[in-house]
Amino acid sequence: MDVVFTYRGRRVTASDLGQVRALIAAHPRASRRALSKHLCEAWQWVQPNGSPRDMVCRGLMLGLHRAGLIELPARHRRPPNPLARRGRPRAVEIDRTAVRARLRALGALEFVQVRRTAAEPLFNALIEAHHYLGYTQPVGEHLKYLVYAGARPLACFAWSSAPRHLAPRDRFIGWSAAARRHNIRFVAYNPRFLILPWVEVRHLASHLLARMVRRLSADWQDLYGHPVYFAETFVDPERFRGTCYRAANWIHLGTTTGRGKDDLTHRPNRSCKDVLGYPLIAQFRERLAELG
Repeated sequence: MDVVFTYRGRRVTASDLGQVRALIAAHPRASRRALSKHLCEAWQWVQPNGSPRDMVCRGLMLGLHRAGLIELPARHRRPPNPLARRGRPRAVEIDRTAVRARLRALGALEFVQVRRTAAEPLFNALIEAHHYLGYTQPVGEHLKYLVYAGARPLACFAWSSAPRHLAPRDRFIGWSAAARRHNIRFVAYNPRFLILPWVEVRHLASHLLARMVRRLSADWQDLYGHPVYFAETFVDPERFRGTCYRAANWIHLGTTTGRGKDDLTHRPNRSCKDVLGYPLIAQFRERLAELG
């Protein structure tokens, strides 16, 4: 196969390149966004939930343009970056009466997935106000949960797409670089877990983690059209020991290098984090190693 360009695991052959050039020539007045949609349709390039991979396709076409392999039309406009202009979540007023009880006395606990619902601003505000890292918009595919006892929220979970490169995780799974690129969407990352500070219930955190991972894959399937097979998180050992994760049978996979994903200096520029993981199915290694 005559591969002339690769972008995020997608290999572009000389034949593909000719098809892209022909598509641009056939739509001389089309915007870059319209061209990427045409190309997704031509290549039948869709996400597992059936939506076009429009943003990835746009990135691929821009990469081809910058490499001098195609000539894209001039930008019609520069839309504002919603992430750069995103305001901080607004504070909310909720009942902060102390919750001190045995776990059993809380009664039935309800997990509510709140992304794209009216309760999402409450989730964002609670994370912003009470998590030591504050709120940041999750990257890629993501879910947000509030855990309720009756009408009162007790805890928050955020899940997002996993980092593409994470050495301790990659060694533990044992997948090839090609398999990682192909299957990284089947790994979910837990960037935020918060028990609200006025909630003091022994064993609540590990109990919620155990229940959370039992439903995570099915909820991911419902929203994104594919399951997840493995969950992971970071714990800052300068602040926490990760006791609740370990009590919920998460596995210590190793420690980060402290360099971050965009490092160019090969020197630590942040604190090293413990990496913990949790297999969501018994055959996680086999599923994550599959190609094609």
